[in-house]
Amino acid sequence: MAVVAKVSGEDRRWLSAAIALAERGKGLTGNNPSVGCIIVKDGIVVGRGWTQPGGRPHAEAVALELAGSAAAGATIFVSLEPCAHESARGPACTDSLITAKPARVVGALTDPDPRTAGKGFDRLEAGGIIVERDAMAAEALAGLAGFVTRITKGRPHVTLKLATSLDGCIAMADGSSRWITGDAARAHAHLERARCDAILVGAGTVRADTPKLDVRLPGLEVRSPRRIMLGSGMAPEGWEAIRTPQDVASLDCNRLIVEGGAQTASAFLRAGLVDRLMLYRAPILIGGGKPCLGDIDLTDLTEAHGKWRLADTRMLGNDRFEVYEAFPCLQA
Repeated sequence: MAVVAKVSGEDRRWLSAAIALAERGKGLTGNNPSVGCIIVKDGIVVGRGWTQPGGRPHAEAVALELAGSAAAGATIFVSLEPCAHESARGPACTDSLITAKPARVVGALTDPDPRTAGKGFDRLEAGGIIVERDAMAAEALAGLAGFVTRITKGRPHVTLKLATSLDGCIAMADGSSRWITGDAARAHAHLERARCDAILVGAGTVRADTPKLDVRLPGLEVRSPRRIMLGSGMAPEGWEAIRTPQDVASLDCNRLIVEGGAQTASAFLRAGLVDRLMLYRAPILIGGGKPCLGDIDLTDLTEAHGKWRLADTRMLGNDRFEVYEAFPCLQA
């Protein structure tokens, strides 16, 4: 029988803050999860941290160093179960927490990595610390989907990004596509790039457009992701190449964005490898332009229903932004 975490509204507030802190490391932590940690004592934050570039130090180590002796008797809020396995890169966070002697640890989500997978929480309890498990599992999973997908499915979490006209075109009939969406939508797309590990386009797009696929937001240029080409032929310098969508498993990363073109998008949908759709729709009609998708092997219209659920929608300038998640999606 599952144990229900005993958390208050105040606990949820601090844990939400820890989950938000984890967002700062997205795209920078390699194949490590980006985790957030906040240490609270007598209602005051005495330590906080998030996973650092390259995956170390972990969030808990950063927060404990800041808190020092104040961690004793405190409550520690962490977005993912503290690691319990040894590493040449640093001590297990579970051991560091036990040494720090907090009164309580509130964890948002149990780590799916079999090297930890509940062992961290168990050891904390054995060390005399009160532990609340899976206190905000669904909320934490949303931010950790890349890590969880890699651990449970052996591949990165895949987002398919499409920027289209109202009638579903990604370019004019002659191939011109600059610019379908406005400045706000394009800036948002660059922010999404900065939060992923790798970005992929088809070989045809690489040869026709020589895209940079970098991040062009002031201050975030260094967060440009790895560039991946799908298809045959030699990848340009600074790029990596894979031949099939299934080969994304070889990339050993958490989060991948697929940006185009239509054949590549269709290939990932046919393979059932899209976890998230990110749509930018401009209030324009092209008519007779190039469609955003080709054949995705749909033979019966009834099979198209029940595959996606709306997770977010908002306006970005004059453009509509929508996020759809594959259903059923990852479950906590």
